[in-house]
Amino acid sequence: MPNQPPPATLPGVPRQAVLPAGTPLYRVHSSRRPGTAFNPVPAHELYGGGRFDATARAPFGFLYAGFGVGAAVSEVLLRSVPFRPDGGLRLLPRAAVARRSLSFLRLTEEIEVLSLMSGADLAAVGQDSWLIHAEPPEYPQTRDWARWIRERTQPWAAGFVWPSKREPADRATVLFEDRCPAKPLEADAAPPIDFGTPEGEHWLNQVLSGYGARVAPAVSTSRSVF
Repeated sequence: MPNQPPPATLPGVPRQAVLPAGTPLYRVHSSRRPGTAFNPVPAHELYGGGRFDATARAPFGFLYAGFGVGAAVSEVLLRSVPFRPDGGLRLLPRAAVARRSLSFLRLTEEIEVLSLMSGADLAAVGQDSWLIHAEPPEYPQTRDWARWIRERTQPWAAGFVWPSKREPADRATVLFEDRCPAKPLEADAAPPIDFGTPEGEHWLNQVLSGYGARVAPAVSTSRSVF
């Protein structure tokens, strides 16, 4: 069973992948922090959080990004958003996007990460596609596997790279602050896109349309007077 506890030792040799300096990355993040800032808040051991977040048991700064806009947007915003039986557009709650932005980034230095791109890559760390395809209810288990894999790929693995679940034509990555250079990312010339603005919402809806989704329309609070 793929979501069983990790074994005592690695069953194979972990596969390394190199992300060259200058690699463009796209990140959906809280508008309260810069796009280059790592998330310093560990996830709860059992509730909430992301696939490979840090926890109090294994604390470190972490940062998720996509290698394309579609992967960045869909991995963050379309998680657990089901398709409608009537074939209509999936609607994202406005609260889910109002305080988020997309930043255009690039790597300042070459970074070596663990590859989870293929079945052989996953088998080398005792896993299969469950690790990169599991849905949020199983994220406590994927986080525990991430902790175990990190411990056995130190110090070289500065993150993981895997095929995006929600945009299979692209890749996603998580970077570990404690294993990256001091400033591994810099902002590109394009300014961040704030989804909480009308212009940012319009831009986001153009991306989401390709995934059968859009931000839910604003609800009017005005009342008729009789």
